Amino acid sequence: MRKATIVGPRQAAVVDAPEPRARENWAVVRVLAAPLCTEYKGFVAGHRAERLGHEAAGEVVDAGTSSRVQPGDRVVVMPQYPCGRCELCLAGDYIHCQHLVDASAFTGSPEGTATLAQYLVKPDWLLLPLPAEVSWERGSMACCGLGPTFGALERMGVGAFDTVLITGLGPVGLGGVINARYRGARVIGVEANAWRAERARQLGAEAVVAPGPGAAQQVLDLTCGRGVDCALDCAGEVAAHRLCIEATRRRGQVAFVGECSAETPVRVSPDLIRKGLTLIGSWHYNLNGYRRVLQTIQACGSQLDRLISHTFALEEVQQAWELQATGDCAKVVLRPWA
Repeated sequence: MRKATIVGPRQAAVVDAPEPRARENWAVVRVLAAPLCTEYKGFVAGHRAERLGHEAAGEVVDAGTSSRVQPGDRVVVMPQYPCGRCELCLAGDYIHCQHLVDASAFTGSPEGTATLAQYLVKPDWLLLPLPAEVSWERGSMACCGLGPTFGALERMGVGAFDTVLITGLGPVGLGGVINARYRGARVIGVEANAWRAERARQLGAEAVVAPGPGAAQQVLDLTCGRGVDCALDCAGEVAAHRLCIEATRRRGQVAFVGECSAETPVRVSPDLIRKGLTLIGSWHYNLNGYRRVLQTIQACGSQLDRLISHTFALEEVQQAWELQATGDCAKVVLRPWA
């Protein structure tokens, strides 16, 4: 099979690799749509990598001993290799599993765990059914395109009476605009990139504010001085975290989705006790929410086509990563068999 790799600073390569094999209930999937996520950061930095990608949609070609899937099934591939037996996995919160399976040891090969390749291997319970009327590209948005913000909005119970602030309108934040608008919420965005700010408006954001010292006041002005009901950070920046906390109303909720390695100052008394905020960390959605994610995809098809701003063949991954590095894109999808 063919797969994407990073071989140096801003240097991608598509190389041959052995095809993965099914084992027990781990099925082999032919990858037909593979969205790009944070891999471009490694491309820019020159971090060599042999196996890349964690989201996909495709067709089962070998079901092994599985009774859940069979060859020909259209599926969405969920990320990671959780144990499937612990309390978190059984409750649907597999993304937080503390007992991840060593896939290479289990299958006997290091290949098959990456989605930026023509084939992958996955436990059958992480292969979710994709209806025939949903395209591969739209279906692949059930992972990072819509998933992280869906989980956050679900936990905050966002609905039609709410105003939601979304900081960081990259692919995940733009997916958040779609999720929030589908729920009937009013959306205010924060973004510096002009291309992404305009795409957010096209997706239904009422206003997009530029980040900076006056951003919090602009959000307050847009909410008659009250603040937003809920805030959702997809930027992964300390300044964005503080903006969410400062621009959210008393007794409001703030969810952090964007990864951040720096320390955000949270003041217990003024932020949590006196203001009464609820802070939430959200990585993905509970597996039991997939039906509602799929409903969102089916209802918001034209919006999903705006979220998927570019598609490339696998062999064009160099151009795809170069585009992502500019920021002038939303979700980019590779087609491994194009």
